[in-house]
Amino acid sequence: MALLKMKKDVLLTFVLLGIVALAIPTHVMSQNCNCAPNLCCSQYGFCGTGEEYCGQGCKGGPCTPSPTPSGGGSGGSVANIVTPAFFDGIKNQAGANCAGKSFYTRDAFLNAANSFSKFGSGSADDSKREIAAFFAHVTHETGYLCFLEESDKSNAYCDQRDTKYPCVAGKSYYGRGPLQITGNHNYGAAGQAIHFDGLNSPETVAKDPVVSFKTALWYWMTNVHSVVNQGFGETIQKINGAVECNGKQRDKVNARIGYYTNYCQKFSISPGENLSC
Repeated sequence: MALLKMKKDVLLTFVLLGIVALAIPTHVMSQNCNCAPNLCCSQYGFCGTGEEYCGQGCKGGPCTPSPTPSGGGSGGSVANIVTPAFFDGIKNQAGANCAGKSFYTRDAFLNAANSFSKFGSGSADDSKREIAAFFAHVTHETGYLCFLEESDKSNAYCDQRDTKYPCVAGKSYYGRGPLQITGNHNYGAAGQAIHFDGLNSPETVAKDPVVSFKTALWYWMTNVHSVVNQGFGETIQKINGAVECNGKQRDKVNARIGYYTNYCQKFSISPGENLSC
């Protein structure tokens, strides 16, 4: 009888341990990245502040992981370079009534940057120059992160010759987002790449801040990233060279250069050569 009782006790112990084990993941999942904006979601799914929550493995919020040797996207050096002070320092120069004041956030940018691991990659200085260049153009295009879309909406920017990404009746593809993505081809290609309906719902770029930053980073990585090492002037060519470069709109070129050199100074790096176009 004693042996039988012992077997029953052991069996009961294993049953209780199984119940506890099943309960733990449920608790963790219930805490998984549903944190307040000022809290980090740790690698184990709990909300809090400090290295334990915001350090290695942090899943969301103001994460502060150590830099990776390659630059490695927003999970590493990008998050450390684009500090709250840097990001808000740009946005705070916009007017109080700007739509972008509440729309564009550092968290949305870092969330979007997580999808582009090559952004800000390379050496420490190369990473900083690329980030400085990106935000120089963003600052110019949005007026210090003020505008969600361009003011002149009279042009639908529909290229009827583009059969791969045909225009949708009643939709306009004017500039929206941090880099003012424009044209049905760009909306269609960006939508396909980052998984939103760019042709049928181009307005999403001005309504969802993460999608907005993703379209800007998609454009940057597709068209600009490869020339960053050739100098800031080449990035101007890729962004709006046909309209501004070769003496066409020198004031706008100089404005972009001014933002870039200012941000390089903030990052304590030289801006490099070939600044103009």
